[in-house]
Amino acid sequence: MNILVTKDLSKNYGDFLALDSVSLSIPEQSIFGLLGPNGAGKTTLIRIINQIIFADRGEVLFKGEKLSQKHISGIGYLPEERGLYKKMKVGEQLMYLGQLKGLSRKETNERIRYWFKRFDMTGWWEKKVEDLSKGMQQKVQFITTVLHDPKLIILDEPFSGFDPINANLIRDEIFELRRNGASVIFSTHRMETVEELCDHIALINKSKKILDGPKHEIKDAHKSHSFIIEYKGELEGTSDFFEVLHEAPGAFQGITKMEVKTSPQVRSTDLLKFFIDRVEIISFQERIPSMSEIFIRKVQGETNHE
Repeated sequence: MNILVTKDLSKNYGDFLALDSVSLSIPEQSIFGLLGPNGAGKTTLIRIINQIIFADRGEVLFKGEKLSQKHISGIGYLPEERGLYKKMKVGEQLMYLGQLKGLSRKETNERIRYWFKRFDMTGWWEKKVEDLSKGMQQKVQFITTVLHDPKLIILDEPFSGFDPINANLIRDEIFELRRNGASVIFSTHRMETVEELCDHIALINKSKKILDGPKHEIKDAHKSHSFIIEYKGELEGTSDFFEVLHEAPGAFQGITKMEVKTSPQVRSTDLLKFFIDRVEIISFQERIPSMSEIFIRKVQGETNHE
C-alpha cells in the first residue's frame, strides 16, 4: 500500500522544464530517500506535494485520493530554508503553528509539552527564537513539522546545523515515527545518511527520474562482482574465473590484501573454495557499491549520454 503516488508530474517555469513526467510511489511506513544534484527538480516536486505550487501535467494521489486542500493536515514539511518567526517566543510560536494545523489549544499545549520533555527542552517556552543557536532552532522546527501527527513527513536536509548528538536524536525520532505509522520522504545530499536511514530511494537528475526502488535491490543491481580477500600464505595456482584487480600488503605483516573480479555466473562459494584450498583466509567480503558510488555513476552516465 502506498501513502503517496505521483503520476507523470511535469512543471515548467517559462521555457525551463523543472520536472519531466516524474512518477513515484511512496510505500506506507517507509523512509523514502529523494536524491539528486542541485537543480535536479527535487524542490519543485516537494512543493507540488505540499500544494505550494501546482503541476502543469500529471496528478498526485494521497492515500488513493487525488491530492487536495483537505490533505494538508496529513502532511508535515520541514523545508531546507527554515521559517521560524525570530521575535516570537518558542512556546507561543508552537501554539500558533499547532492550531494552524487544526489542533485545539489543549491538544497543542499537551503535544508541545510532550516534545519538550522528549527533547530535553524544559524551560524553552519563554525563550525567543532569535536567542537560540542554529541547532536549537532546528529542534523547534522539527517539532513544528511533527506536532500535528502527520502521516506523511517531508524532511529537506533535516540534519543541517545539528551536532552529532542531536543529529542522532533526530535520527532516532525518525525511526520512531515510522514505527508509529508515519511515512517519511527524506531529501538530502548526504549519502551516508541515505545508507543508514532509507529503505527506498529515487534519484532525479535534470528534471527526470533516472532510478528508483528498494535500496537493497538497487545496490544488488549495481554490484560489480568484485571481492576483497585478505589471506596469509603464498597463493599458488591460477584460475580463469576471476581477474586480479589489485594486490597489496595487508594491515599486518604476512597478510596480503587482494581485490578480484568475477563474472556474474561465478558463485562466491566457488571463489572462496579456491582460496581456502590454497591459503589461510583472514577475511572475505563482496564489495557492495555505496549509494554515493551509485549516485555518481548514474548522474555521470546521464551526463555522458548527452
